[in-house]
Amino acid sequence: MNRLIISAIAAAAMVAVTTPSASAQSSRNPFQIGASAGVAIPTGDLSNIANLGYNVTVMAGYRPLYTPIAVRVEAAYNQFGLKNTSGNVNIPAFTGNLVYELPGVSFSPYVIGGAGLYRTNVDLTGGGTSGENRFGFNVGGGIKLPLSTSFETFVEARYSHVNVPSGSLSYVPITIGILW
Repeated sequence: MNRLIISAIAAAAMVAVTTPSASAQSSRNPFQIGASAGVAIPTGDLSNIANLGYNVTVMAGYRPLYTPIAVRVEAAYNQFGLKNTSGNVNIPAFTGNLVYELPGVSFSPYVIGGAGLYRTNVDLTGGGTSGENRFGFNVGGGIKLPLSTSFETFVEARYSHVNVPSGSLSYVPITIGILW
């Protein structure tokens, strides 16, 4: 009889402990919008011609309730100064990404990856501009810190890669952002 009472109390305690998190999860809006900014580090062939740059991104996402997988679409702008001449390389990108959020208590690590359209432009001061649209991909990870059920901050790093006729352009934006 005592085991039955102890088991019933334990089961009730488990329900009481898990119910608030389930109700908090269900009160979360599955749609998010956000923005981020940070540095963009050129790698590979791009590092031979370009200096450290910057990244600015706006995003919209959808994460269904009770699943760790989300979908995020992004519009990003990356710009790098040229090393040996006056001008810059800019790479606007429009990508679709999958986000897999790992379980976390006060913060949530995640992995992200996707593909999309990258426009590679070289602008020479006093000279011409050349640009072309290419498909590319990105992969990386980050850490989200929820501040409320509808507002989060994050830090993220991603490797982005685009093939061009003369080689490839790759870079790693390291950004800080917000989602609400």
